[in-house]
Amino acid sequence: MIGRRIPLPPDLRGRGRGDRALAPLPLVVRVYEQLSRISGRRRPPITAVDRDLRLLVTHVAAEAEDVVSLRLARPDASALPLWRPGAHIDVALPSGRVRQYSLCGDTGERGVYRIAVRRIEGGDGGSREVHEALRPGDAVTVRGPRNAFPFVPARSYLFVAGGIGITPILPMVRAAQAAGADWRLVYTGRSPGSMPFSAELAEFGDRVWLRPDTEYGVPASGAELLEHAPSDAAVYCCGPPAMIAGVRMDLARGAARPVHFERFSAAPVVGGKPFRLRLARSGRELAVPAERTALEVVREVLPGIAYSCRQGFCRTCVVRVLDGEVEHRDRALTDTERADSMLICVSRASGGSLTLDL
Repeated sequence: MIGRRIPLPPDLRGRGRGDRALAPLPLVVRVYEQLSRISGRRRPPITAVDRDLRLLVTHVAAEAEDVVSLRLARPDASALPLWRPGAHIDVALPSGRVRQYSLCGDTGERGVYRIAVRRIEGGDGGSREVHEALRPGDAVTVRGPRNAFPFVPARSYLFVAGGIGITPILPMVRAAQAAGADWRLVYTGRSPGSMPFSAELAEFGDRVWLRPDTEYGVPASGAELLEHAPSDAAVYCCGPPAMIAGVRMDLARGAARPVHFERFSAAPVVGGKPFRLRLARSGRELAVPAERTALEVVREVLPGIAYSCRQGFCRTCVVRVLDGEVEHRDRALTDTERADSMLICVSRASGGSLTLDL
């Protein structure tokens, strides 16, 4: 009879008998409580895990017109966290700006991270700050590495890079070479002088095709870039949005191949609908046009709002949603987080309006 307590029979004098196995239980409970109080007093407090890396700029080098590379290392030169081709780090600049930069060094060089930054005069200041403010010996805070552009093993590859888009591709090229894969690289740029790391790529001979626009008169089409693909090659592409769009469009017309891509600027809004934003803390009402992001509109009234990648993967611009339904377009938030938050760099209202905790 499961779940039912059967009483013990009385002793020879008719007295009830307790369960001898349970007799010591009160004593055990008292001892356990005392030990718990003692262990609780001795247990050290729980501290938050600090995932920031405090690194020093150890070397700055000019790599091309308006492009510098920086080497970052720990002050004690100890090993840095491992990373794989395609990874990037978040770099907190002296101004407080946070920017993502692809790691473009050697994955086996454990003591140093290398990044490269092109100066963008019309940008929002991050690249200019790197060029003008960072010098050997300066300290920066880094978080990562993280990988939103993972390199997947394959028999053959076509790598397509445009300008500074060579930075995540360069470690992939070295990994493909080390693995004995069949691979080709098509590397485009405005001019030979604008294309960083061309000298490093010379060691791979005719596997690399350098295609500066000044020597061909016009930018390459997607079909032209794909001409050099080995049979059944996985395609990895990084560069301007127009180049990536051309490669994806022309690739879709031919043989089916896996394509992986990463942009170095925000993608244009596709299929957007206008909606209204209410900023709860200030009471402002903002109109977001179909072709603009919520981040762009919010920055006009809150220029100090934090953001970085503008592509929906770094989480810097996450904002709590107080009212309204969200059309999530990010690649970072979990389903639980999406219940009450959004990344305003890419996500939009699925209805007519949203209220944000701003």
